[in-house]
Amino acid sequence: MSAWTIVLLSSALAYATKLAGYLVPESWVEGPRRSRVLTLLPVALLAGLVAVQTFGGQGGSLHVDARLGAVACAIVLLRLRANFLVVVIGAAAVAAGLRAAGWG
Repeated sequence: MSAWTIVLLSSALAYATKLAGYLVPESWVEGPRRSRVLTLLPVALLAGLVAVQTFGGQGGSLHVDARLGAVACAIVLLRLRANFLVVVIGAAAVAAGLRAAGWG
């Protein structure tokens, strides 16, 4: 299968998934509990992805490198209510600095 075939199939799947979200009956998502779960679900999935990408090493081992410092910087900046762009640039700068210093 060529790269373009994979890109086109992925695009079609992404479109179908988004369309399915619009076609879900409102009764499936109404109610305070369901609404709260559906609101927090993307946050939980993103947090899990960040944790796996930050700490995941070869063969399931714990891997600590410059990404850990970048995530720590992002957490501090988010706690200080910094703008998202500032958080991203700050975390990238910390990761670049740590890598330049030879850590990770």
